[in-house]
Order: sequence, then structure tokens, then C-alpha cells
Amino acid sequence: MSVQPAAPNAPSAEHELGQRVLREHVASVYSTYRVSTLTHMAFVVVFGSIIYSQLKDPSLLFWLAGLLMADIYVFFTPRWNPTRPARESAYWARKISRMVTLVSMVTAVVPWLIVPHDNLPMTSLLMAVIVGSCARAAQSLWPLKPALFGYTMPMSLGMITALAWQGDGLHLFLAAAGAAYLLLTLHAGIGQHKLLTESLMLRFENEALAARLGEQIAATERASEEKTRFLGTASHDLRQPLHAIALFGAALENELRDRPEGRNAERLMRAVNALGASLDTMLDVSRLDAGVITPAPQPVQLDALFLPLNHTFAARAEQKQLQLRVRASGLWVQSDPQLLHRMLSNLMDNALKYTMRGGVTVTARERGDAVWIEVRDTGIGIAPEQSGRIFEEFYQINNPGRDRSRGLGIGLSIVQRLSRLLGHPVQMHSRPGRGTHFRVVVPAVSTPARSGALAPAAAVPEAASRHAAALALPSRVLLLDDELEIREAMTGLLRSHAIDAHAVADEADAAAALRRAIGEGRPFDLLLCDYRLADGADGLDAGLRLSQAEGAATPLLLITGETSPDRLQRVRESRVPVLFKPVVADLLLQAMAEVAVAR
Repeated sequence: MSVQPAAPNAPSAEHELGQRVLREHVASVYSTYRVSTLTHMAFVVVFGSIIYSQLKDPSLLFWLAGLLMADIYVFFTPRWNPTRPARESAYWARKISRMVTLVSMVTAVVPWLIVPHDNLPMTSLLMAVIVGSCARAAQSLWPLKPALFGYTMPMSLGMITALAWQGDGLHLFLAAAGAAYLLLTLHAGIGQHKLLTESLMLRFENEALAARLGEQIAATERASEEKTRFLGTASHDLRQPLHAIALFGAALENELRDRPEGRNAERLMRAVNALGASLDTMLDVSRLDAGVITPAPQPVQLDALFLPLNHTFAARAEQKQLQLRVRASGLWVQSDPQLLHRMLSNLMDNALKYTMRGGVTVTARERGDAVWIEVRDTGIGIAPEQSGRIFEEFYQINNPGRDRSRGLGIGLSIVQRLSRLLGHPVQMHSRPGRGTHFRVVVPAVSTPARSGALAPAAAVPEAASRHAAALALPSRVLLLDDELEIREAMTGLLRSHAIDAHAVADEADAAAALRRAIGEGRPFDLLLCDYRLADGADGLDAGLRLSQAEGAATPLLLITGETSPDRLQRVRESRVPVLFKPVVADLLLQAMAEVAVAR
């Protein structure tokens, strides 16, 4: 099929596709333009000389001169080149079709000059030349059907009619053979043209699909980045007031301890801590996306990992009247104990949320050089059409009312991110109404010679707590935060623990306070600094400058509500200790003691 310019009302996409295909056809024909024209001119001179030497007909010289003039015109006329725009392709296709038709029409005269001489050798040579020209045209001109027809038909029909005009049997047979060859040549050329056109259209359609796919991928990546920025901003704006509430609540709880009113303060802090845990879950996603969590693989005893998991979830399973079986295995694996603990904790938490009867089983089995850690439940199961979405953020099965008891729907998303970070593939099999089976594939290691050399993951927080209890809190603390409520809440909490706290709103006031403290001979033991200060000031940079001011080398502890990946990466690279809002009072005091003592 030929490619014609699209109608004015044709869809722009189809019109553009047709233009691109036509341009490729034109380029293919013009690629041999110069060589073909020069070859044709040389051949015309040789062929004309041979024919004239045999027939001595002066009219052949006029024909030869006319054909050479046509070739010279074709050679020197302006022609297509790759810099021509695609919209001009139709013009150049028509032009080359007209030129080859002109050459063919001039050539069509020669049979009438040769055949009447009744010279069979010259007639045979003429037929061979014309048949060869048609064959060459079928190979070089079939991308443009008008050019193919324009070149082959005039000269072939001139030869056929000249042979048929003689009327005898031999010439009629040669005319019939020439007609059959012409039809076969045109049929083959049309087939090749159709095949090439379809292949080009398929190629360009695939390129267009690939381009659209790239645009969609880029749009998805932009949407993901915008979502991350939105979550980071929303999380920061929520954490600020919640941080103040947590600090005021902790101070109130400390003041009302051992009093009847203290129960309400405890209930308040439980609610605040639950909300903080939800925000921390979103923070985990941002930290994993930012790449600020670096795994530290080491031999891990699974039984030591399973024991605290069993203690953590046993009461919850008993409350829901479910059976929780965490089976010992005696196996060791190579992994980061805390991150693997988080993976399994999220899987067990998810299993208990969606199990209403029966129970949850956690096992470990050795399979070659790997260990399969499996979490099985008898819950509601996952339909096949939902299995691809369960690792998406905020996606929950059978929870249209967003029941808060089922969490935020981020747990399995964190599992997937940790799986990629640790290189532990996660496999899932489920049957709706029968339960779900998650499998974590972890590299196996042989039992270390000294099993006591490595502390279980769950023992780390306990050891840290005991260590913190033995540390003395700093006596004087300088707080830099631009929000009044947080300054008041923080100073109230610290003073309730006998800490002399001084709060300022900007870097200039903080620098002045540091100078006064040094002048009085009572320097600050610790600098607490918020990451985001007023007017877009960077608290990390300000804190680093202040901590080294006046040669005092004041220890710095950063507190932030930021969750954006780029800022989390900056904090990690600075190696400054950081706490994320809302900060639990005990964790704040522990971090303050550790930073101050590390001085």
C-alpha cells in the first residue's frame, strides 16, 4: 500500500505517522540517486554505441542525445537530503516519480527504432536491457509505488507494443513473455512495498509506545516524589504540635506521679505515643527511601530473635483468642539483627491484624545455603487480584472504613523496602478464606564458635536502657527552636528533671547565650537544636556553627520533624545525633545523657 499525505481532518497522530513512513521511503530511494544516475548514463552510452554500430540508423543518435539530456537533468536538479523536514516528503516523492517516468518515457521510444529492423540479436539485447532495468527498478524503486510504476511501465509497454506490432508468431510470443514479466515484477514490487510500509509503521508505533511509556514512568516518578514531599511536609507540620503536646504531657505526668490525677496524664501519654508511633511508621518509609539506613550484616541466632517477638505479640494474640506459635530452630543466619527483627515484626503484626480465628505460626527451616523464615496465618487471605497491591503504601484489604486498629497500611511496604535493602527475598502465597503464608529467604551461616559474642537484636534496647540509667544528665542545656510552644514545653520538661534549661528562638540569641555562659564560667553542657528554623534557616548548619563557637566545643543534639529523603540524607552524612519528633521523654533524656557523656 502506498502512503499518501493525510487528509486535513485526519487525526494528527496518524498523519504524523504517515509522514514519517513516507520520509523513510523517500530516503531509501534517494540513497542510491547519484550512483544510479551516473551508472545509467554510462550504460546508455555503451548500449547506444553498440546498437548504432549494428543498425547504422541516425534516429538512434537523436534518441541517445535525448536520453542523455534527461539523465543530465535528473543528475543536476535539486534533490532530497536528510536535512529536509518530514512535511516535504510528499513533494520529493512526487518529484523523483516524475523524473524516473521522464527517463522511462524517453527509453520507451527505442524499441520502435530497433524492432522494425527485424534484427533478432539486437531485439534480444534490447529485451535483456529492458528486463534488467525493470528488475533493478523493482529493487530500488519499490519503496515508492508511483516511481516503480512510472519507471517500469512506459519502457515495458513500449517494448511490448513494438513487438506485438510486428504480428508474426515469434514477436507475439516475445510480447506475451514481456507482458508476463512486467506483471510479475509489479506484483513483487507491490508486495515488497507493502511489507516495508507495515514494518516501518510497526517500528514507529513501537517507538511511540516506548516514548509514551517513558513519559508515564517519568510522571509516576514525579508523582512518587511529590507524594514523598507531601508526606514529609505534612509529617513535619503534624509533628511540631504533637512534639509540644508530648513534652507538656511528659512534664505533667512527671509532676502528677503518685497522685490520682496521674492516671489521666498516663492515658494522655498513651494516646500521644500511639499517634507518634503512626508518624514514626511513615518516617521509616522516608528513611528507607532516602537511603539513610545502612544494614550491618552479622551472624544472627534466630531463636534469640524469635524470643522477644513471641513476648511482644503473645499478649495481643491471647487478647484476640488466637494461638501464636513461634518455634525454635537452632539456626543462624547472616543479616542485620535489628532490620530483620523489624521485617518479622511487621509480618507478624500484619498476620494478627487479619486473623480472626485459628492462629499464627512462625518457623525457620534450612534449605541448602538459605534459611526460610515463614509466617503463616489462618486469616482472611488475599485474593489474586489484590496480591500485587499489598506492598503498596496505605493499601489495606477489607478495611474501607480505615479502622485505626489495623494500622496505616504501611507495614508490608516497609517489609518490601527492607527486603530490597537486606537482599532477603519475600515470597507470598495465599488462599482467600484460608490464610496467608509469607516466606523470607535469608542466607544461612554455621553456628559461631562463641555464641555469646553477638547480642540478640532485642537485647540491644535493654542494654541501652541500662546504660542510659547509669549516665548523669547534663546540668545546663541550651535549646534553639523558633516555636514558642516547644520552647516552653521543653524547658518545662527539663526543669522538672532538675536541668537548667535556657531556650532561644534564633542563632544570634543562641550565640549571645553561649558567650554569656562562658563569661560567667558556667558553659552549657549540651546544645539542643531544631532542624528547621524561622525564615528557612538551616538548624543543622546553625547548630554546627554554634557548637564550635568560642572554642567551647558544645555537644550538639539535633531534633527534627523532617522526613524528606534529601534532608534525612544530610543529617546522616553530618553524623550529628538526631531525634525525630515527637520525642518520647525517656528517649530524649537518654540521648541527652549519652551525648553529654560522649563529650
